[in-house]
Amino acid sequence: MENNRARSGSTIIFITGGARSGKSRYAQELALQFSQHPVYIATARKWDDEFNQRIQRHRNERDERWTSLEEEKHISSLDLHDKVAVIDCVTLWLTNFFVDLGNDVDRCLAACRKEIIALQQQKGIFIIISNEIGMGIHAETAIGRKFTDLQGWANQFIAQQADEVVLMVSGIPVKIKETTGK
Repeated sequence: MENNRARSGSTIIFITGGARSGKSRYAQELALQFSQHPVYIATARKWDDEFNQRIQRHRNERDERWTSLEEEKHISSLDLHDKVAVIDCVTLWLTNFFVDLGNDVDRCLAACRKEIIALQQQKGIFIIISNEIGMGIHAETAIGRKFTDLQGWANQFIAQQADEVVLMVSGIPVKIKETTGK
């Protein structure tokens, strides 16, 4: 995998943390350090009115410098060559697979891995946002525990592929992985 990433010239920066820890704000600020015209990839599915309001709030946080794209599952199908892209977020992205694949954790994890590997074939800087849902309250339902497992395994895979991993804690970025001399 390392050889494929080096050959394609992709860079993955993985930003994870709890709810409202500042992940999206930090990712957007970082993207603007790399490019004056970054791309924002929203993975959210429009489930209901409350979710539509959440999506609109996120849209309002970005100005005219941003190109916004919506892609629920197949992020690697987007043309992101030579672009800086914020992918927000793994949790919502996995939810789309989880629902569409009948809550099959193995199939969802395989789909996630396939997309990340394909994304790495494009030259660009990909800032991927996720949540650490396993650090919170233990899920009460079997399906909730299955999703928590899926999220944890997906996060581990993406973090392994990433050149840099940042844990957001109360709005403070804590670098937990940094690859030098790529």
